[in-house]
Order: sequence, then C-alpha cells, then structure tokens
Amino acid sequence: MRICVFLSAADLDDRYTRPAREFAKLLGKGGHTLVWGGSDVGLMKVVADGVQEAGGRLVGVSVEFLAAKARAGVDEMVIAKDLAERKRLLLEKADAVVIMVGGTGTLDEATEILELKKHGHTDKPVVLLNTAGFYDGLKEQFRRMEDEGFLPRPLTDLVFFAEEPVGALAYLEESQGVE
Repeated sequence: MRICVFLSAADLDDRYTRPAREFAKLLGKGGHTLVWGGSDVGLMKVVADGVQEAGGRLVGVSVEFLAAKARAGVDEMVIAKDLAERKRLLLEKADAVVIMVGGTGTLDEATEILELKKHGHTDKPVVLLNTAGFYDGLKEQFRRMEDEGFLPRPLTDLVFFAEEPVGALAYLEESQGVE
C-alpha cells in the first residue's frame, strides 16, 4: 500500500517523534511505501528514516521553494511547482492518508483530503493519528460540525481517529483488504 503521511517538518520532542518512528517502522516492515512531502528535516526525516530502515519504499513530493531540503537516496522524488500541485501529487500517488502532528500546512492538507471525501471525489481511507492528544480539539470541532449539520456525511465516513500507531496502520490495512 502507498500511504501518504501529512506531518510537520519541525524538530519535535520525544512525545511526538517516538510514535511517528513507531508508525514508520510498522509501515516499512509491512512492505508499504511512504508518500510524503520529501523533506529531510524534522519529523519528516524521522518518519522517512524509520520507513527506509525497516525496508519500506520512499516516494517524496517536494516543492520548488523547499527543494534544497529534499531527501536524497529515495525511490522517487518529484518537485512540484507550488503547494497546490504538491498536494494533488501526494494524493494521486497514495492509496491511503495518515495525518500526523503538524502546523498550518498539515492542517491545510488534512482539510483538503476531508473536503474531497465529503464531496465524494475520493474514497481513500484517512486516519488522523492523535498523538499525545494533539488533535483532541480538532476532533471536538469535527464532532460539532457533524452534530450541527455542517457535514453531509457521517464523520466516521470521512476520517478514523487513532490514538496509537498500530491502530492507524491496522485500520488502513483492513480498509484496503491487506492481510
């Protein structure tokens, strides 16, 4: 399975890097491919390292203004002209999406895939990995959107909230029929 991971490129502490590394190792050991923003810094590097060390493939999609931070030695690297093209390519190259901790860029990527699912433009499974309760507030906001009629589909049709890396990958494998 080709799993797109949206996540931060910031250097973060162990409460965020440990679960990200754990997910990366599970992904690599499962023979899956990481599709990610291509950067070789911060949490993006942690995940790419973990996948590669565990035998998984790496497919990066960087963007022109970040090309200097793109990781070398990957299976495939594409440099998009802008962020919109980058998001489109990331989603095209993936069978499923995992949203890890991140800032505004990660949130932008997350809301785009959920908007596409909401309108029936994709049926790719999406998991929000709620590491250390990072997305508790967002989860509450999504529930409010659902309860107050802002979502035309049930929240459970749009996204699966996982508290641990193993649960995130198990959901994706089950949804894709991977054994």
